[in-house]
Amino acid sequence: MKKAIIIGATSGIGQAVMLELTRRGWEVGIAGRRQEQLIELQRTNLNVIATQRIDITHPDAADQLHTLIGKMGGDIDLYFHSSGIGYQNPSLDIDKELRTVETNALGFTRMVTAAYHYFLQHPERPGHIAVISSIAGTRPLGAAPAYSATKRYINHYMDCLRQLLHIQGVRHLCLTDIRPGFVRTPLLTDGGNYPMQLDVNQVAKEIVNGLERRKSVITVDWKYRLLVFFWRLIPRFIWLRLKIASKK
Repeated sequence: MKKAIIIGATSGIGQAVMLELTRRGWEVGIAGRRQEQLIELQRTNLNVIATQRIDITHPDAADQLHTLIGKMGGDIDLYFHSSGIGYQNPSLDIDKELRTVETNALGFTRMVTAAYHYFLQHPERPGHIAVISSIAGTRPLGAAPAYSATKRYINHYMDCLRQLLHIQGVRHLCLTDIRPGFVRTPLLTDGGNYPMQLDVNQVAKEIVNGLERRKSVITVDWKYRLLVFFWRLIPRFIWLRLKIASKK
């Protein structure tokens, strides 16, 4: 039976992916900041075999990840990173900007590098690191500067890791960058007006289908694949004059 760890499993896309993986027979270890919700999710789902409270902004978060791996018998097939925050912040509230950077850039880097080192040390089985970024990383969104910029950071970092795998001659580790559009989750609560919102359960199914095919990039869904294709064609000087909402 395959095993996965999901960081950010207590709500939103992370929870929906956890439910989809367990429905397909995976054993899952879940992590998040809300201990009581982790316990409840384990109580109601037999395939959730371990929990660990992890705040990815804390320096000891990587150690807590290894503790969770140990609870799962010391081996996993998939590390799934779904821990992120974001705001529409045209006023540039500095606390919001710094919290976003701390979670989406620093916390992301802390956890993904820990997972990367774990899989390099266990070449006996195929490994997989999958992360939630956003279509917001493909073009700058002025209404959400830190959010858009940190999602671009994730896109770029994952490509750097892919290149590093080739440099190091690593063949057993797959990396997946998941780029949703606007998804109906608790993250969309900052008062923004978000079009084309997607159902989180359908998004989870598309994500897991892509993971099973070990895709490098998953843009969810087809409407957003078209949108991203066309907005990449817009010249930069025009793009920077557009009024566009933000976030998935």
